Amino acid sequence: MAAASQDNTRYCPGEEQIRISDAICFGRQRNNFPKCKGCPFRDQNGPAAAMVTKPQRSASSAGKPPAEEANPVDALFKANDIRGRYPDPLDEDVAWRIGQAVAQFLRSELRGYDRTIPEKGTVVVGRDMRKSSPSLAEALIEGLRSGGSPVVDIGMVDTPQLYFAVHRLTCCGGVQVTGSHNPPSENGFKICSVKGRPVSVDTGLTKVYRIARHTLRHTAGPLAAQTSLDVSQDYKTFVRSFLREAPSTYDADQPLKVVIDASNGMAGRAVPLIFGDIPWLEIVRLNFEHNGEFLHDPNPLAESNLSQLCDRVIRAQAHLGVCFDGDADRMILVDHEGRPVGGDLVTALLAPVFLDRYPGSTVAYDLRSSRVVPEEIRKAGGSARPERSGHAYLKKALSDAKGSFAGELSGHYYFRDNGYCDSGMIAFAEILNLLTRTGRSLHELLSPLCRYASSPEQSFRCSNGPEIIDRVAKHYAHGEVNFLDGVTVRFPDWWFNLRSSITGPYIRLRIEAADETMVAAKLDEVRGLITSSVRPVDD
Repeated sequence: MAAASQDNTRYCPGEEQIRISDAICFGRQRNNFPKCKGCPFRDQNGPAAAMVTKPQRSASSAGKPPAEEANPVDALFKANDIRGRYPDPLDEDVAWRIGQAVAQFLRSELRGYDRTIPEKGTVVVGRDMRKSSPSLAEALIEGLRSGGSPVVDIGMVDTPQLYFAVHRLTCCGGVQVTGSHNPPSENGFKICSVKGRPVSVDTGLTKVYRIARHTLRHTAGPLAAQTSLDVSQDYKTFVRSFLREAPSTYDADQPLKVVIDASNGMAGRAVPLIFGDIPWLEIVRLNFEHNGEFLHDPNPLAESNLSQLCDRVIRAQAHLGVCFDGDADRMILVDHEGRPVGGDLVTALLAPVFLDRYPGSTVAYDLRSSRVVPEEIRKAGGSARPERSGHAYLKKALSDAKGSFAGELSGHYYFRDNGYCDSGMIAFAEILNLLTRTGRSLHELLSPLCRYASSPEQSFRCSNGPEIIDRVAKHYAHGEVNFLDGVTVRFPDWWFNLRSSITGPYIRLRIEAADETMVAAKLDEVRGLITSSVRPVDD
């Protein structure tokens, strides 16, 4: 790539290697490009981007197109999904607008003869257990139908079940109404196209945003058809197909005991459905009620949300613990001593399993993962493919490579035999397979993989993230530098990743080294470069 002009100093979050001019940056701000939200360059010496607070519509503004006033849609579109606080800025009117936009976009993606078959334009809709989900789903469905798309409503389901349905039904895609791992006050939409392909800013979410922004809820003509369908039993059969033969190590008298924290989310319905009748598996239930009330936020990445699980695993003398997020597409493990296990170590643990099934295949992984991940992949004869974090990027990387498996630090795991989609339920099934086949504890299986020391990902709030990243990259230019996601710099005995957040004015740092002493020293070193350059963001 040719060197960027000295006048091109800006770039979009996550695209640090593609520099753009001030004029292009200002133009994207004027057009409310989704990546502008949270970008450190936003409003710097240029036109103010559209307001993101929802206005109170007055009589004088009634009937005006959304582009002429503050638009609630602006605050909702992220890099890989749509989410926001309910009911402001996300309410039923906005859900309707998004539904119509999704219908137009997904049907426009159909090609050739498929465009002439009405059933091909069908959209599958599922929802989670949040109190706002039923009304948002109803409005979304009305918008989809007004946009010409028939709808198959599969009801209250986990997100992986939505992907399952999209793969097996005649349709052009699907939408899950879910707040995922976000706080109870939030909700949103995850969109996929044919065969569960992710819809992100790079693959169509920007188009959905533009349509929704310039659409007002209105009374449409005849609506497209709507049907309801229960796919739960077929879904159970599919996930259970990943469980191998009955183990000899455990039985009804001496079962494998697992504490499962459903986070008051959709795992509270999916786990009993899929795994509740296995005689050799004893499930100790935590937070299985799924009525929209949460004992803790449904985010298993926050260690504070794992404290109850860790304590119960120890007290119950269980073999391991599992925590799912709100829509059950993430899975975090805890060993028998109540210690959380990093998603990268789980990726390293499972990779050889899939390389045994698909010899020589590609395994994709989050580039923030421990270097033990590519080491284990290559050791098992596979091709290791690093990718930037985010489910849309991992799915696409795995699909493009026709790979067998992918894992992310956040607890997302992706499977070739699941149409390259992620599934917390399948990941749990594969962990059960490992434990029952080997007869070893999770701690014993992980011990050989704990070869390095690492820091948790640390966040720094600032308004000049790109400047800091660029400065740090130049400081460590003598290392092996990569700009795939922020900057990653590798040395023989340590490495770090520093990247901009796509959800706010933050930069995030993770370091791995040969031992804890070096991690502490290097963390102080890099953190010193960051904090000396941090320019606080006004609240």
